[in-house]
Formats: sequence, C-alpha cells, structure tokens
Amino acid sequence: MSERIRVLLSEEEVDRRIQEIGEQISRDYEGKQVHLVCVLKGGSFFLCELAKRITVPVSLDFMSVSSYGSETKSSGVVRIVKDLDEPLKGKDVIVVEDIVDSGRTLSYLLEMLRDRGPKSLRLCTLLDKPERRVTDVRVDYTGFRIPDEFVVGYGLDYDQRYRNLPYIGVVEFD
Repeated sequence: MSERIRVLLSEEEVDRRIQEIGEQISRDYEGKQVHLVCVLKGGSFFLCELAKRITVPVSLDFMSVSSYGSETKSSGVVRIVKDLDEPLKGKDVIVVEDIVDSGRTLSYLLEMLRDRGPKSLRLCTLLDKPERRVTDVRVDYTGFRIPDEFVVGYGLDYDQRYRNLPYIGVVEFD
C-alpha cells in the first residue's frame, strides 16, 4: 500500500495561527513566567515556534508519552517513555501537544501532572479532533479543529515519516 499527502493547512496558515496563540498566552500570563511542557516527539515543532512568539519569560521541559506505536489510531495504552527533568510545584504550566485525538493519553497525562502541584495547568494543542474524543479533555488553546482524517507534518508522523513537512497534510492511502 502506498500513500500520498494532501495539504490540509498551509505553512502560512499554521504560522499565522501560532502567532495568534503566542499573543494570547502572552496576554494571559502577563507579569508571570510560563513553564511549557512539550509532549515529544510531535509537539517539538509546535513548541519551538510557539515559544518564539510568547513575550513573557518561558521555561521548557520535555516528556515523551506513547499510545500509538506504528498504527494510525491510539491503542489506549499509555506509556511514559521520558519523564520531566524538573518539578512542576508552584509553576504556571502549559502542556504543549501536537494533536488531541481520543483524549485518552492527555487525560492520563494531565491527571498525573496535576498531582505534581503546579500553580496552574493548561493545555495547548496545534490540532484538535473533537469528534474522536472518548475522554473529556479541556483544551485551553487550540490552533485548529480538524476533521477525523489522519494528518502528518509539522511534527506529526506516520510511522516516523513526514514530521518535517512545513504544513499539515492528510495521508491518503492508495
């Protein structure tokens, strides 16, 4: 089976929306420092671009959580691959994710992070597929709501390929 990629959101659209989210976060956290927790690997592209557009002081940490493997749908089994390097206690934390799909992984992750005592905890995602949600997850900052299609690019992959595309594309299988 082969695949091709159809552009869903252009590089310019993605860039413009990340700028808007950065401005909103800067307003919301005026006078504070924000601690961004990136969910690897997919969230890294979004995190880098977002952090550059936030004007309040920013600190970063990274965590790797897996629930996909090489499939195109979440397995529902959440595994912490890499935990945070720094404590969250007393920090204003924003979890930065590439996509919210079923919500299973993020529901688990947010509950775990809440238990670590941050001053505040919010969620920022580049892409949201609300029609796929099976667990209630509150998204505070959303780049785009997208239809239920398998997307790649801008950090999102299909079996470790296509992460480096500068746009969001839909994988179409032949």
